[in-house]
Amino acid sequence: MTQDFTRDKPIYSQLVDIICGDILKGKLQPGDKMQSVREYSLEVGVNVNTVQRVYKELESMELTETKRGQGTFITSEEGRILRLREDMKVKLVNQFLQSIAAFGFSREEIVQILQREEGTQ
Repeated sequence: MTQDFTRDKPIYSQLVDIICGDILKGKLQPGDKMQSVREYSLEVGVNVNTVQRVYKELESMELTETKRGQGTFITSEEGRILRLREDMKVKLVNQFLQSIAAFGFSREEIVQILQREEGTQ
C-alpha cells in the first residue's frame, strides 16, 4: 500500500510525522522493531534514500535506536515518548491558532465553540 503525500511538506517529514503519530497512538510500542528501510520504502512507495533519512531523523529525535545487525527499534525510554506527546500537542495547537487567526477568528470565538461542542458530547 503506497502512501498519499501532500506537496506542501517534504515526504521524509510527512513520514516522520506518520511514525510519530503511530508511536503516540500506540500502534508502535516502546521496544518494537521497525521494518527494515527496504521493507518500509516498498510499503509506502518511496525511495530507499528517503526512508533512510526518515530513520536517521527519528534517531536524532531519540525516538528510535539502531542496533547493529539487529535493526531499528522504538525507544523504550518512556520519558522521551512523553516529551514527544507534549511537543506534538504544542505544535498542533500552534498550527490551529495560526489557522484561525488567518481567517480572522478570535481565540474567544474558538473557546466558545469548543465549550459548546464539549457540552454536546
